Amino acid sequence: MTVRATWQGGGEGWSILVHGGAGFIPPERREAHAEGCRLAARAGALVLAAGGSALDAAQAAVELLEDDPRYNAGTGGSLDEHGELRLDASLMDGATLAAGAVCALPPFFHPIAVARAALRDGRHVLYAAEGAARFARLAGFEPAPPDRMITDAARARLEATRQGQDGNWAGGTVGAVARDLAGHVAAATSTGGTVGKRHGRVGDSPILGAGTYADDLAGAASGTGEGEGYLRLAACLRACLALQQGREPLDAAVETIRMLRERVNASGGIILVAPDGRLALARSTEAMSWGACWGSLDQLTGGC
Repeated sequence: MTVRATWQGGGEGWSILVHGGAGFIPPERREAHAEGCRLAARAGALVLAAGGSALDAAQAAVELLEDDPRYNAGTGGSLDEHGELRLDASLMDGATLAAGAVCALPPFFHPIAVARAALRDGRHVLYAAEGAARFARLAGFEPAPPDRMITDAARARLEATRQGQDGNWAGGTVGAVARDLAGHVAAATSTGGTVGKRHGRVGDSPILGAGTYADDLAGAASGTGEGEGYLRLAACLRACLALQQGREPLDAAVETIRMLRERVNASGGIILVAPDGRLALARSTEAMSWGACWGSLDQLTGGC
C-alpha cells in the first residue's frame, strides 16, 4: 500500500487543519474542493487568532463544510439505501475530555452543532437516530426540510451505487483539528456516511477513538475513509497515542494509514495536531482535500 500524500506544518501558537474527505475527486474539481477547505480553515483561524478555543474553532470550520454541498456532510451528504439522509457527527475537547456526538440523525442543518449541544448538556455523549432528533429539538434546533439538504448530486450518487457503479466521492467525512493559544486541542468530524449504506448503519465519525479523538496530553485527530476499518482499528486513538509516545506527527499519521491497510484492509486519510501545535496529514486514497492555517492569517494553505 502506498501512502500517496503527506504534509506537515504548524508549530508553536495556534493552529488548525481541516479535511474534506479522502477518496476519489475528479481532477477538474480538486481545486474547488481545496478552496472550500481553505475557507473552512480560515473560519477556524479567525476564532483562534481572536483568542477563542480550539473547540470553537473546530466547530466553526466543520459547520462551514456542512453547509457546502461539495462535501459529504450536512447539506449534500450521502443518502442511505432508502434515499434518506442520516447524519453522523462528533467533537471532543482535549482539555476536559468532554465530548458530544450524534449518529443516524435525520436532517438538521448543522449536526456538529447538535453534537456540541450534547457536550454542553453533559448527561450523555452519544445520541442516536430519533433519540438524537428529539435531543436536538429539546436543545432548540429545528429539523430541516429534507429537500433543502438532499441535493441532486447526492441522488445521482445513490443511483450510480444502485446500478453497481462506485457512487462514492471525496470519502465520507469532513473534519477539523485545532490547537488554541492556551495550549488546548480539539477535534470535530461530520459525515453523511457511505453512499447507499444500510438503514441504521453508523460509521466511525461519531465514535470517539475511531473517527475523532482529542486529549491535550496526546493531540487530536480526525479520520476519513472506510469507516468500518477505522472502527476496528480505533484509528484516531492509535494516532494520538503515537504522538503521546513521542512520535513525530507525520510519522504517526503515516503509520496509522499504513496500519489501516495492513491490519484491516481499509483506505483513507487522517489529520493530526500535536500538543505543541504541529500539524500533519496522510492519505492512501487518490485525493483528500485539506486546508491549514497557523500563527497568522497569512499562513493559509491547502491542497487536494
